[in-house]
Amino acid sequence: MGKTKPQQLLIDYIISNQENYYRLAYSYVKNRNDALDIVHDSICKAMTTRHTPHKPEEIKPWFYRVVVNTALDFLRKQKSFGLVGEDALELYNSAEDTYEDLDLSKALDSLSPNYRSIIVLRYFEDLKIEDIAAILGENVNTIKTRLYSALKKLRLHLDNEREEV
Repeated sequence: MGKTKPQQLLIDYIISNQENYYRLAYSYVKNRNDALDIVHDSICKAMTTRHTPHKPEEIKPWFYRVVVNTALDFLRKQKSFGLVGEDALELYNSAEDTYEDLDLSKALDSLSPNYRSIIVLRYFEDLKIEDIAAILGENVNTIKTRLYSALKKLRLHLDNEREEV
């Protein structure tokens, strides 16, 4: 039995944008292996669902939503188990995939997942507000409000960091 056209569209899209999804997952977990697991789990979820988008323009926001939800599920599970030992050290000592600006990385980490998602999708993935709203299942005005709040929180955090130095 061959792949349906929507499945093939999804496969082609994921393959051509795999770095974007890895980067998005990594922005949540700050760990290479966990980010790869999240992308893998997202692909499995996407391939086994019956509701795969049929139009190419619907695939991007739909699959971003799958990755974001999978990352948030992962974080919830980690929070309930707690990070200890090597995993906790790896989060902060990873030589791979680190942000250039450590102050910005720390500031992003200080944001709640809702705010961090919007910042990452808008500025690291270069998505439009409308696409972010579709990905997160929120109203456009809600996303705009959260974006401005997140930017304000980032600015305050960075200003506080500079004052301490």
